Amino acid sequence: MENHGAGSLKLEDQIKFTKLFINGEFVDSVSGKTFKTYDPRTGEAIADVAEGDAADVDLAVKAAREAFDHGRWPRITAHERGRLMNKFADLVEQHADELAVLDSLDAGKLLSSGKAIDLPHCIHILRYYAGAADKIHGETLKLGGEYQGYTLLEPIGVVGHIIPWNFPSTMFFLKVSPALAAGCTMVIKPAEQTPLSALYYAHLAKQAGIPDGVINVVNGFGATAGATLSSHMNVDKISFTGSTETGRKVMEAAAKSNLKTVSLELGGKSPLIIFDDADVDMAVALARVATFFNKGEICVAGSRVYVQEGIYDEFVEKAAEAAKSWKTGDPFDPTVQQGPQIDKSQFEKVLRYVELGKQEGATLVTGGKACGEKGFYIEPTIFTDVKEDMKIFQDEIFGPVMSLMKFKTIEEVIDKANSTKYGLAAGVVTKDLNIANRISRSVRAGTIWINCYFAFDPGCPFGGFKMSGFGRDLGMHAVEKYMQVKSVVTPLYSSPWL
Repeated sequence: MENHGAGSLKLEDQIKFTKLFINGEFVDSVSGKTFKTYDPRTGEAIADVAEGDAADVDLAVKAAREAFDHGRWPRITAHERGRLMNKFADLVEQHADELAVLDSLDAGKLLSSGKAIDLPHCIHILRYYAGAADKIHGETLKLGGEYQGYTLLEPIGVVGHIIPWNFPSTMFFLKVSPALAAGCTMVIKPAEQTPLSALYYAHLAKQAGIPDGVINVVNGFGATAGATLSSHMNVDKISFTGSTETGRKVMEAAAKSNLKTVSLELGGKSPLIIFDDADVDMAVALARVATFFNKGEICVAGSRVYVQEGIYDEFVEKAAEAAKSWKTGDPFDPTVQQGPQIDKSQFEKVLRYVELGKQEGATLVTGGKACGEKGFYIEPTIFTDVKEDMKIFQDEIFGPVMSLMKFKTIEEVIDKANSTKYGLAAGVVTKDLNIANRISRSVRAGTIWINCYFAFDPGCPFGGFKMSGFGRDLGMHAVEKYMQVKSVVTPLYSSPWL
């Protein structure tokens, strides 16, 4: 592993916002408490951030409630909402380089990927929903008897967004954009590991002219800020992305409070299925990206790789070579392909799973060790001889660990692919359209990628089956999460037709 500094980059010049953002203003927490956010390249603190708890969530919800019940945002035309959202997107575009730096500092994400992939995707998402704002329609109903009916799609109200640390910017816009288009107001609780970019986005939203109280950001911890938001009686909906364990707590809090609606995008243990007719080099490259992209800290990681027996040995050899050439190091180095894990806790968790895999009898082909003198770097890791009862097969590791397995028949691999509590995504590599169609209809997952992986688009719905959650982000399905359907019926008198 090579470790490079950030050159002439001065961290203090990049971090501009560290307070809470409530009702259009940056404010200290009520308690005055702060917490440290860390640089995973070194493990050292880079900023003290205001720590919000129940009192701050109350203030943020009050601001959002006022902005929804009496403010301009739900009452301006949908066209005007879209115009302001596009202005917001313009400002994100202008500051994209700074924002990519913040996510690299805070999350250990590759700066090159932030600039080339994450920020352009964020801007695309925001513009997509800006364009969708004036295309949200109800329907005319054909009723029996002398009545006419129609439906209204109305914004659900105050939304609580709880976002994870692995894609701080993408997850911000994945949730905020459709909620804005719907006319909702919101309180965002970013992950405590990565609060910096969310605060910057709140600042840009105000500059764009989005009214005060529409977007509020409360930094804090799940057990305090997150729990208060989930159980708040004046919040109408929670949209959560994170672990299945925390998703259960969010649902429970919602049920015990005001029965607010909940959408959950949770864990995954996605299969990538490679058939004998695949181009082996292409399949190896795809599997490498599917498992190791973003240091494996991605819910749809294709970490269970099934390879048909005819090409299995060749695939294992080439996959090991590809993993060894996957460069781990400082995310500010443009030649690096994998940065550090988010923090010490995640770093240690991944290494524990590597040891567990060896103890359970899997064969470690390559990697499996920490690397570098400081920071939270782990070598790209591949196991073979993985069985369905092993923890490395069953659990979402959320790190750069690939489990390689051999299969014979399509029936066998369908059963194995579905032998998980998760159902977020899957991939299939084959030149046979009939195989691709059968796999895509048989595997129980929310997204199936054929001869590609991580092919996301704002217009393509994303979400899970089974314990990967419910509800969809992206596409017009995401807007529906933030709307209520109201039916309106009136009598008809002497109508010439019914």
